[in-house]
This record gives sequence, C-alpha cells and structure tokens, in this order.
Amino acid sequence: MSTPVSPAAPDLLAMRGITKRFAGVTALAGVSLTARAGEVLALMGENGAGKSTLMKILGGVQPADAGEIRIDGRLVDLEGVRAAKSLGIALIHQELMLAPNLDIAANIFLGSEGAEQSPAAFMGMLAPLPRGEMNRKAATLLARVGLDSPPTTPVGALTVGQRQMVEIARALSAAARIIVMDEPTSSLSAQESARLFDVIRQLRADGVGIIYISHRMEEVQLLADRVTVLRDGRHVGDLARREATTDKIVALMVGRELTGDYFPKKSSEPSSDSVTTGAAPLLEVKDLLVPGAPAGVSFQIRRGEILGFAGLVGAGRTELVETVFGVTPARAGTMTLAGRPFAPRRPRDAIRRGVCLAPEDRKRHGLVLPMSVAENTSLASVGSYNRWGWLDRATERRVAKTEVARLGIKTSSIATKVVTLSGGNQQKVVLGKWLAMSPKLLILDEPTRGIDVGARAEIYRQVAALAAEGVAILMVSSDLEEVIGLADRVVVMRERRVAGVLDRAAFSQERIGALMTGARPAEVSA
Repeated sequence: MSTPVSPAAPDLLAMRGITKRFAGVTALAGVSLTARAGEVLALMGENGAGKSTLMKILGGVQPADAGEIRIDGRLVDLEGVRAAKSLGIALIHQELMLAPNLDIAANIFLGSEGAEQSPAAFMGMLAPLPRGEMNRKAATLLARVGLDSPPTTPVGALTVGQRQMVEIARALSAAARIIVMDEPTSSLSAQESARLFDVIRQLRADGVGIIYISHRMEEVQLLADRVTVLRDGRHVGDLARREATTDKIVALMVGRELTGDYFPKKSSEPSSDSVTTGAAPLLEVKDLLVPGAPAGVSFQIRRGEILGFAGLVGAGRTELVETVFGVTPARAGTMTLAGRPFAPRRPRDAIRRGVCLAPEDRKRHGLVLPMSVAENTSLASVGSYNRWGWLDRATERRVAKTEVARLGIKTSSIATKVVTLSGGNQQKVVLGKWLAMSPKLLILDEPTRGIDVGARAEIYRQVAALAAEGVAILMVSSDLEEVIGLADRVVVMRERRVAGVLDRAAFSQERIGALMTGARPAEVSA
C-alpha cells in the first residue's frame, strides 16, 4: 500500500486552462492538473476524454492552443520533445515508440547519444559511440525493470510485453523528475506488472512524480495517491486515495452510474451444455506445431462458444492464433474448419473461409493509420465493394456508419483519419472491420487492451451477442477477470504448450494462475 503524500508537498507540476482543438473538435477545454514530487497521480477517463492529448502537450509532442504549464512554480514553454526532456519530463506512450531495426541499447539511448559521446569530438565531428558503455548502462536498466534480454537484442525480435519494458527502461535512463506512464501494463504479465509496481514505488520514494494512466481499477487503487478524472475533454474531479472507490471513479468518468452486469450472464455449467450438445466442432486443431514451439497443440471450438486462451507473456498464444490465421504456416499438424481441411498459408486464405483476426498490436498490424475510418472498415473486404471495376463508395460509407454506431466509435466523421482517434477507438475500428464481414470464427488477441471501463462493457456485450448468433470466438487475454467473465472454456498455455483446459465450473484465478506458472500442478485438475 502506498503512503499518501502530505497535502503540504509542493506542486512539482501545474497545468492550468489547457485547451486544444483538432479540425474543429475540442479535445481539451480549459483542463487543469497538478502533480507533486513523490506521488503517484492516476489520470483516468474514457477513451477520447483527452488524457493522451493532455500528456502529449506536457511532453512537448503537441502545442496547447491556450493555457500555461509551470514546473516548480516557474512558467515554462514546452516547444518540443527535447525541451520537455531537458526539464525532466519523460513520456511512456501507450503505443510503443521504438525502432524495431535497432537493438535494445540503441533504443534506450536514442536521442541522447550525445551524452554518451567521448569528449574527443573535434571540428564538429562526433567521436564513435562508446557501445561498450551504452551496453553496460542498458544492462543495468534492464535488470531494474526485470527484462532478461541482452542489450544487443534487436527490438524487432521482442514481444509486445518486452518492448514495453524497454520503453520503461528508456524513461528511467533520462533520470526524469516527472514520468508519464500511459497504460504501461496493457501488455505485461502479472510478474512483469508486479516488477513495474516495485519500480514505481521506488521512483516515488526517490521524489519522482508519476502520472499513471490506466483503465484497470485495481492498479489505480493499489498505486495512486490521488486520482484526477477527465470527461469529454474537461476536468470533472479529483479524488484523494481514501475517496477513490470504483463507483466514484466510474461515475465521474461516464457521468452516470453503470447499470447492469459488467459481464453478460453465463451459466455455471460446463460449456458443453451451453452450446449445441454433440455438435461437431467448427474448428478442430490437432498437434499443430507452431514455429519455435517444442510440441504440437490441440484444441477445438464450437459455434457459439467463447474459448479463452490464458498464459503469461511469451507462452505462445499470439504465435498460435497467428498460425491459425495463416500469418505463419504450421510446421506440422492438422486443422479442420466446418468439417473440411483448413491449412491457410496466408491471411487471405483464412479470411476466405470466414476466419478473422483482430491482432494484439492494432497500430502495426490492424490498421492503416493515414486512411479514414470508412477505408479501414472496408479494407479487408474491399473486393466485395467492387462494382464494374470501381469501388462502391456509397456501400462503403453505409457499412462504416453501421459499425461506428454498433461499436460506439467516437469520431466526428467516417472520413476522419484513424491516426487522429484515441487508442480505444482505433481498436473499435479494427473490430468493426471484421464484424462487417460476418465471420464464422473471430479471433480476438487482447481485445480490450487500452480500452476504458465503459467501452469494455460495450465490447463484452458485442462479443456475447456474436456468440449468441453462432459465431465462434477465440479470445486471447492477459486479463484473468476478463477471461473468467466471458469465456465458456479456457485453454491455459505455458512455455508454448497447453498446460490445461478448464470448463466454466472449474474457473478461478488461482486455478488458472497455477496452470500458467506451473505452481502446484498436483492440485489443479484440467
């Protein structure tokens, strides 16, 4: 449990009256925020509330249209990222900002190589980078965040969770006084998250101010000394630690109390009773050998079933579903879909059979960011919009409007470029792209990563509705509450193998966690 900061602690940061507009849309309207040295301030709000925009202004990524920023009471002008960094401000973005073609050490010190130069620069020419010193410093930072990878490892070879830890190490390398963490645990395992929390507590003890953006209530209540809430680009309230209950936070975020059940009601009986008894599986996988896996994986999923996949980061879940989708052909094993052989060698083969994948990393693999909402929605099925060699824009617009309404995507227009949307709304566009195709099997890899509490409930209702219509849902999630709340059965993976399969009646976080980690296997029945 954190130690609350004294109310008399000085304001390390004060943002007053911050206003920002984009193409006629007001993203921030006179927002104020304060942060103190040696405290964790949780910044919360629904997707599109303005959290990321406010922090980009603080980090010098974007200029404010109005308002002022003071550090230690002194008015500052953040003219760019370098200016913010010089004032001790570091941002860890929700969407990772790394160069995959460079190694870990180069990414950590990217932009600050001058500090690592030998003083032997002459006539304006810099001396060669002291790689040995950079690697040693990087190794120390990696050990601090618990990432067991050599500094010379290419970032492109890392998992999303490992890349997140590199981002954190890069922020720590700058000795920042104010560190903004935007959904830092969205791709981390429980162990990695626990290590991050230890790092945050140590930074707080060292007098660093942490601004922590998260949609996970348990994290906020575990770490935060105060909570500031934004709604629709406005500051709507602050809560001290003792006041920051889930109900109060949610009420401020959405402007109302959430009614009804967070997760759709499900029977406590095993899933075989909740789908057509005796029906043949829609997808049956036998001894499927994924590149890099030590053994084959077997499982099956029926129409109308939500099959969850749980496991630690690196357990092989993403690699498995990408093989099912045809991103990487299997090395061995067989699959049947609707009773027919299924062996996709590229995603197009899977899509033609009604199999769709919403990927874990939406920015890199799920969207074309410079294109509009409508264009992204039609992208996977553009052939069906073809009329005499021309794209049927009227149909494209109609379908896009349907998906925007169905998923509650916050956008001023379907012509809006996806790059301007919040992370959660970008994820909804990915889902809308596949829902427009009426899939038989929908694979969701971390479907609510970076999505707020209100939008999560909407996504959950949509997933349950699709299953009720007979769509098979294969869902990879690191959020055990989400897996337990939605799935009919759970396949637990460990070290790229199936560690166990649990029916709904056997669900518990302890049981799933034991299978994920290999703890007390004799006490776990699959």
